[in-house]
Amino acid sequence: MIKKTIAIFLALISISGYVFTQTNDIPSVYHNLYYDSDAKLYFLNENGEKVYEAPYSDTYDYETIFGNPVGTKKGIAFNFDRLKSGTLIYGLVPENDSKYPIPVFLSRPVKIKNGKAEVNIIKRLSGIFDMVSWEKSGRFTLGYRVLNSHGEIVLDSKVNVTGKGPFKTDPTIIDGPFVAKLTDNSCVIWFNTDKKVSASVVVKNKTYSDNKFARHHEIKINGLKPATNYGYTVKYGGWEESYSFRTANKSGSRKPFVFAYASDSRTAVGGGERDIFGTNAYILKKIFALARANDTRFIQFTGDLMDGNTPSKSDMRLELFNWKYCVAPFAHYFPFYAAMGNHENYRFELKSKDGERYYFDKFPFADNSSESIFQDEFVNPVASDIKSEDDSKYDPDPNKTDFPSYDESVFYYVYGNVAVVVLNSDYWYSPTVKNGIPGPGGGLHGYIMDNQLKWLKKTLKKLDADNRIDHIFVTQHTPALPNGGHVINAMWYYGNNSRRPYVAGKPVDEGIIERRDDYLNIVVNQSKKVRAILTGDEHNYHRTLIEPGIDLYPKDWNKKKLKITRKIYQINNGAAGAPYYAQEKVPWTNWVKKFTTQNALVLFYVNGKKIHVVVKNPDTLEIIEEYDLLND
Repeated sequence: MIKKTIAIFLALISISGYVFTQTNDIPSVYHNLYYDSDAKLYFLNENGEKVYEAPYSDTYDYETIFGNPVGTKKGIAFNFDRLKSGTLIYGLVPENDSKYPIPVFLSRPVKIKNGKAEVNIIKRLSGIFDMVSWEKSGRFTLGYRVLNSHGEIVLDSKVNVTGKGPFKTDPTIIDGPFVAKLTDNSCVIWFNTDKKVSASVVVKNKTYSDNKFARHHEIKINGLKPATNYGYTVKYGGWEESYSFRTANKSGSRKPFVFAYASDSRTAVGGGERDIFGTNAYILKKIFALARANDTRFIQFTGDLMDGNTPSKSDMRLELFNWKYCVAPFAHYFPFYAAMGNHENYRFELKSKDGERYYFDKFPFADNSSESIFQDEFVNPVASDIKSEDDSKYDPDPNKTDFPSYDESVFYYVYGNVAVVVLNSDYWYSPTVKNGIPGPGGGLHGYIMDNQLKWLKKTLKKLDADNRIDHIFVTQHTPALPNGGHVINAMWYYGNNSRRPYVAGKPVDEGIIERRDDYLNIVVNQSKKVRAILTGDEHNYHRTLIEPGIDLYPKDWNKKKLKITRKIYQINNGAAGAPYYAQEKVPWTNWVKKFTTQNALVLFYVNGKKIHVVVKNPDTLEIIEEYDLLND
């Protein structure tokens, strides 16, 4: 009896210890989240019900959807594993007659059967179809497109091949190379390969390497001259790719240059390239081609790159890959700076018996969250003076890391006499909180939390005091003043100030309208150099004049009102391919100077202390509008 009692006691300790360890793994910023004895996560709702994760499965497996191409006697064999049926389209990638390596597809697709397909190179791509002379060189790059059984495009990719038959597949850069962290004397060239390799970048006969045998490479190039064109060659696995970049204008230089702005390129209706699993590649490709054609030195792209909003990391990664692959031919030459939106949301999805759903950011935050995926998939500057919302007044445990990192989603960069400050208005984002349900808690769509707001104020003060900076742009995904499509939320919520984040089961002190006013006070009233707020979220282009006297409040507003002391514009361009939203009535409607649902790219022509803006439709190439930006 004693032995049996001891055994039961030890078993209970073991179980309790296991549950305790698992519970400790739950960030303390969440409320009423637990693990059961089977290590399954659940939320204990107000009815006392244990609400578990809703069943889900990956749409595609990221590791096998590329087909694992291998050489055969006559061509290239693919094994797509879980994608049992579909179509494989293919073609050679031109090597010498275009700066932009985009494959030309052959009109002889191959069926995917039982997950497998094979391209007969000798039969299909020789003779009059050998436009790259592989029959002489024994080397070529094969571009391919994967369609599912419904004819929907799943992905585009490519593979390097050697041989004249039999053939062999070689390591291939499938992601990039991209130019990032550009300054007046340095940059980073980054890329991902399909296999682990050692890689280097050669610039002006000098070789740079990250000394890694890996798939992901970030190689810094330094010791460069300002405003200078440089050719670069990436060497890896016996292959070379050559492109070029131009260093930034010298810090403080007032030489003219152009930069571009857009956001919201997620899937549209219409089929074809308007939906390459998560991305409207049709418009996105045109946007980057138009930017390149206008000698754009960089493009800022602020949020909703793809559909996202999923509990599947595999799907998230594939959607982001498709975005990057689409822009890569143009982004070999100039940097893009990507920011987070509400669709870059990798989340838990819990469903109660009566259908109530709870959405919140996945964890552990360091390596399994919306923020960590974004950090893994992009290379952006890292702000050294902001880490997270830890140590804010809402931090439930000062001795523990409770919040996701701001690395690579909150930062600023400088080009010549222009600084761009990038914010994350969908940090630690919970769609449940957005819908007015506290649930386990999370960040609110459109809400700039305390530490980030303090960082913004400090950063703008520093840039305002810098004599080398003439113009500042602040960008975040959600509009401060929405006009069509997100009047229901963004920084407005139909004027409902009750909307706010929930931390550890408690609402934060300030509601969304109060926090919007804090933001506008810093950006408009306290800064002299912010020329415009660049936003997205709403799938349209609109320009709103923020000036003294503008109406910012609902009729029943009984709290303090912010007085605007100068003029700037909010420029919203969420027209990079996502389905459109029409204009709605808001208190500031009379201050909206332009509104259109056309696809758009905003081009800023900076010339010393003057800026001229040209907005173009990338599909039709017509000018939507042009104007001079307000300057002091």
